[in-house]
Amino acid sequence: MAILRSILLFILAGFCEIGGGYLVWLWLKEDKSIWYGILGGAILVLYGVVATLQTSNFARVYATYGGFFIVMSLLWAMKFDHFSPDKYDIIGATIALTGVCIIYYAPR
Repeated sequence: MAILRSILLFILAGFCEIGGGYLVWLWLKEDKSIWYGILGGAILVLYGVVATLQTSNFARVYATYGGFFIVMSLLWAMKFDHFSPDKYDIIGATIALTGVCIIYYAPR
């Protein structure tokens, strides 16, 4: 159950960081309203809070989150920017996620 909880927290943190960053991106790069930037900034703050809900130390949490971020960024781009990952994107994301899961979930 602890592993499932931590995975869900990594996914929630990913949505907060990618979603918040995307709103700021839209504000600055796509000339959307400043409210996009304000909401994006608030969601980015929430990302920082969600990350603290993990039970491990800062180094492992943020290292592991990096792998989740890679995978979620590709998925986000597929959904919102109609990006099609190639086999190297998929291979790289798989390697990254596997590596960070070893870092975080290996028995110690």
